[in-house]
Amino acid sequence: MTDAPHRQLSGIGVSVGTSAGPVVQVRPAPTAPAHEPAAPDAAAAKAHVRETMEQVAAGLEARAAKADPKAATILQATVMMARDPGLAGGIDTQLDAGKGPATAVTAAVEEFCTMFESLGGYMAERVTDLRDVRDRTVARLLGEPEPGVPDFDEPSVLVANDLAPAETATLDIDKVRGIVTEAGGPTSHTAILAAQLGIPAVVRVQGALEIPAGTVVALDGGVGEVIVNPTEDEQEQLAERSRRRAAALSNVSGVGVTRDGTKVALLANIGTAEDAEKAGKLDCEGVGLFRTEFLFLDREDAPTLEEQTETYTRVFRAFPERRVVVRTLDAGADKPLAFADLGEEENPALGVRGLRLQRERQDLLDTQLQALAAAYQATGADVRVMAPMVATREEARWFAQQVKAVGLPKGGTMIEVPGAAIRAKDILEVCDFASLGTNDLSQYTMAADRMQGALAPLLSPWQPPLLDLVKMACEGGRATGKPIGVCGEAGGDPLLALVLVGLGVSSLSMATPKLAAVRTALSLHELGACQRMATAALKARSARKARQAVLDLADPIMLDLL
Repeated sequence: MTDAPHRQLSGIGVSVGTSAGPVVQVRPAPTAPAHEPAAPDAAAAKAHVRETMEQVAAGLEARAAKADPKAATILQATVMMARDPGLAGGIDTQLDAGKGPATAVTAAVEEFCTMFESLGGYMAERVTDLRDVRDRTVARLLGEPEPGVPDFDEPSVLVANDLAPAETATLDIDKVRGIVTEAGGPTSHTAILAAQLGIPAVVRVQGALEIPAGTVVALDGGVGEVIVNPTEDEQEQLAERSRRRAAALSNVSGVGVTRDGTKVALLANIGTAEDAEKAGKLDCEGVGLFRTEFLFLDREDAPTLEEQTETYTRVFRAFPERRVVVRTLDAGADKPLAFADLGEEENPALGVRGLRLQRERQDLLDTQLQALAAAYQATGADVRVMAPMVATREEARWFAQQVKAVGLPKGGTMIEVPGAAIRAKDILEVCDFASLGTNDLSQYTMAADRMQGALAPLLSPWQPPLLDLVKMACEGGRATGKPIGVCGEAGGDPLLALVLVGLGVSSLSMATPKLAAVRTALSLHELGACQRMATAALKARSARKARQAVLDLADPIMLDLL
């Protein structure tokens, strides 16, 4: 144990469980020299970089061969990035511009990272994978060891800026008691793999890298708590909380329902056919958000009708007799596509994106809807299709007409624009359902960029103005008899889920690891209690006070679920 002061740090809990152990700091990645000279022979440099990236890919493949099958799938995605011709082409461009090899790799990767970050959500989390490829390539180019976890014998807690999938996937679970990172997110591969391996993990912990190696820390991967130099009593309290949480989660399964019988569909967020096939085997009631844009990204040409039909058919077959809510292509402006470039915009977040792009390039929408219709006809699935970035009644009507014209049964809208929430009744009169995208709705409500970490407090889903808009949208749903769901991050918070149900939300969609906690939270409370919690949250004057007001009304077991 070191002399580091006793203190508590907080972050985002992404893999439940508690643990304690000495800190092992993960070796940082090397960086390109500040003034690296241009390669004397650009053609030879291009060949050398490609050869180096192939060595990185081969090394990752070797790790995948030894990894758990689920982890191997994620590692293979990183291998594909190392072999991506688009990335190689970007590096060639940088070398032609006079940059040195390591600098060229760094610059090209950052261009791709910027694009992925602009997409948000799952794609933003793939930046970790890209930078892992960069770091391994740069290290080899500089003749240095690849970055990663050092050897250690004593069971320990790993602390890093972030862990690449290649590192997380091959961890020895008998030696790694926990993971703490300063970066990362709830849908990053580090988070997913840590949960699969059963290793407690907390991400986005400011100050984690300042903890000296060897310092004992205790962490709770459920609530996102890290205690530096914990007392024995604190360690036992965390362990007892973990035991209570496991007991609470083990008692509930099946459909989502409140204690007095109000049904709330619990659904999964997915991005690929592989995601669907994994989620289809889990205890969930279907898909509440299928992000189809992942099929379109990083391509020179749009996916063909046949490609899309094959993918959508795989997704629908993974959920027989369960609903699948599909979001049509959500791209444009800040989510650029090579084959749908409408030019630069002054403010891309408020530009031609989502449905606006679909109307500019209706050929993309027509092909997508035809593919969805073909997959629907082939499977008979419960398919519901919705458009992103709907702002007006006219847009909702137009989209619903396009959906019905190809034989798809239900057309709906995302509500992620404040105007759509305020006039939800008008919009729902001309479509079949709506789903609240709380991530973008927060951004537009609070005028705070989702990618600006310093603005994160403004983007809390507990912000009362956001809850006001959710209330308005639900009132529109009640007035028209149309269902309102939530597919943003708010739906996976077990405490906030109670508020959403109290406001009138009838379905919640989330990352699959969050399903059990939300299901348990619903089972502990009657609808009337949820409505009282919603009222308390709406009356609060800040996000912090809203959350505390709800926690004060909730079953005490909720403390163990958060």
